[in-house]
Amino acid sequence: MLNRVVLVGRLTRDPELRVSQNNVAVATFNLAVNRPFTSQNGERGADFINCVVFRKQAENVNQYVKKGSLVGIDGRIQTRNYENKDGQRVYVTEVVCESVQFLEPKGSGNQSQSNNDYNSADSYQNAYGGNQSTGRSQQRQDNNAEENPFANSKGPVDISDDDLPF
Repeated sequence: MLNRVVLVGRLTRDPELRVSQNNVAVATFNLAVNRPFTSQNGERGADFINCVVFRKQAENVNQYVKKGSLVGIDGRIQTRNYENKDGQRVYVTEVVCESVQFLEPKGSGNQSQSNNDYNSADSYQNAYGGNQSTGRSQQRQDNNAEENPFANSKGPVDISDDDLPF
C-alpha cells in the first residue's frame, strides 16, 4: 500500500502555530494548488489543501513562510474525525507533511522587495546554508548574472537539442 503526496503551491494564509498537550509544535496551513487545465470560460481552478506539520519543521514553517509563499510539500493523506461543540461529527482530510521545502526566499512572495526584504531573505539563506550576501540589491543582481547566463537576454533563448543533457 502507498500513501504519498507531493504538492507545490502557495499558502492562502499565514501558518498557525500551536503547541500540543505533549509539548509538540504543530503548524497548520492551507495550500492553494493550481489545476493543470482551464474551464470552458478560460479560468484556471485551484484546490485548497489543508496541511499540518510537526516539531522543528512546524517552527520553521511558522518563522519563514507567510501568506503567498511558494512551498513544496512531501507527506501523506490522513483523515480524522471529532465531535464539535454542537455534538456534530466533523470529518477532516489533510496532508501530514514530512518535508516542507521553501521554494523562494522569505519576503519575496508576489510582492516587490525593499531593502528590508533582502535582509530578511539573507537571514533565511544564512539559516539554510544559502549564499552569504550582504543584502544589497546590486550585489544580488551581479550574483544572479554570474549564475544564470541568460539573465540579461532580451528575448527567447535559442537552445538546440544538442545542448540538452538528455
